[in-house]
Order: sequence, then structure tokens, then C-alpha cells
Amino acid sequence: MADRDDVIDVTRPGHYGAAGSGVAIAEVSIAAAWNIQGDPTRASIIDTARRLFNVALPTAPNTIAVTQQLTAIWLGPRSWLLASGGDSQLVDFTAKRGALNAAGGALFDVSASRVGWRVSGTRATVVLAKHCPLDFHPRAFAANTCAQSLFGHVNALFIKHDDMPTFTVMVARGFARDVFDALIASAAQYGVDVEPPGTLR
Repeated sequence: MADRDDVIDVTRPGHYGAAGSGVAIAEVSIAAAWNIQGDPTRASIIDTARRLFNVALPTAPNTIAVTQQLTAIWLGPRSWLLASGGDSQLVDFTAKRGALNAAGGALFDVSASRVGWRVSGTRATVVLAKHCPLDFHPRAFAANTCAQSLFGHVNALFIKHDDMPTFTVMVARGFARDVFDALIASAAQYGVDVEPPGTLR
């Protein structure tokens, strides 16, 4: 993580660091995040999730499924994160938890647990690689895929949206300031634009 002496005090959107614009960082709003757990070989769970949320749960490792309102993220062989930045099917939690329980699955509301940033620009992969052992090269980390690893000492979820490259980095809320400070400090040498907050989708 960044040394506290190296942290740039960023309190508002603007340009920081070097004169160029190698990296753009924006906080993303996660209005709701629900975790589905269950056995994907049971058609009842997959079918129920599709009916409730209008999205096909991704079954290939480290992939995502995206609709206009929702991102479904593969977390493991029996676990998915549904995340939305605004209006979506992530409403009526109790009723939908009951429907998934009846299908043999489980549903948990984890909306308060994560924060995220959109990281993009020509130097985005370099900045992320300074703190994470993942290979961010396009051959290893394709668009519309995800991976879980570490950002410094913090567990993090990385989602690649396109080949720009554009990533979303999600971490536990309690580590938000540490991770943000490290992102800014690492990006400053390339020039970093801190953009206004946006939505996950």
C-alpha cells in the first residue's frame, strides 16, 4: 500500500500529479449487492435466479453477465455477486430469498460491505499491477471477465469491462481509504484525473 507520506490529499474531482492523463479514477456507486449461493448443476437455482433477476448466472469461472441494470459476477463454483448502481431487480429481498431457498439456494444482502472505483486509461494496468499479483495483460485478463486477488494487503475483486482498458476494483468498505490513497499515489506519476462519482452500470 502507499506510504502515508506519499499520499496526495484528494478531496474533490480534478487533475493530480504529472501533467499527462495516464489514469482516470472514479468512485462507483453500488446501490445494492446481493450474494447468491447454490449448486449450479441444479437447474432450479439457475432458472429461479433468471426469473427473479432477469440475468443468466455466469457458470464459467471468472466471467460476468451484464444487463442494462445489473452485473452478475462469478465468485466461485457455487457463489455469485449481483451488483447494481441504480434501479434494478434487487428489491423485495425477503420474497426473493424465500424463492431461492425453496429452489435449494441461498441469498444474502451484502450491499453495505463493498466500495468500488472505476480505473481506466493507458496506464491503468500498470497502476493496478503495482499492488496486485494478477496478470493484467489483455491475453490473460480479457474484457467481461473478473478475478479475485489482493490489492496490497486487501482482498479485492477486479472486473474488466472493455479493452480500453477499464476496470472496476471492489474492496471491503473498511479498507476504502487505504486503497484509494494507494491508487492515487501510484497513478500520480502518470497524471491522474479524479472524476465525479458514477454508477456501476
